[in-house]
Amino acid sequence: MNPIGDTEGGVMEVTEVRIFPVQEERLKAYATITFDNCFVIRDLKVINGNNGLFVAMPSKKRKDGTYRDTAHPLNNQTRQMIESRVLDEYHKEIQKNKTQIIDSQTPISK
Repeated sequence: MNPIGDTEGGVMEVTEVRIFPVQEERLKAYATITFDNCFVIRDLKVINGNNGLFVAMPSKKRKDGTYRDTAHPLNNQTRQMIESRVLDEYHKEIQKNKTQIIDSQTPISK
C-alpha cells in the first residue's frame, strides 16, 4: 500500500488497482483505482505515447471538442504515485495474460 497526503489532509492509501486491457493501437488498458477501501476512480487510461506508457486521468468531452479531467491529482507527487501503481499493475496483468495464453497453447501430454 502506498500512503499519500500531508499533515493538512491526512494520509490516503491506494488499496486496490484493477486493470482492464484493451486491444487498441495507443490505448492499452482502462484502470480503476481505490483509495482507503472507500473511494474509487474509474476510467483511468493506460496509453502508449511517444515516450512510452503513461496514465491519463478520466475526462469528459466538452461542447467545444476539448477534454477536461473529471478527477485528477493536485500535485506531482500524487500523480507519480498513481501512475507508478497503475503501470505496475498493468505490467503484472499483461504478464499474467501472456502466461495464460502460452499455457492454453501448450499441448497436454497423455
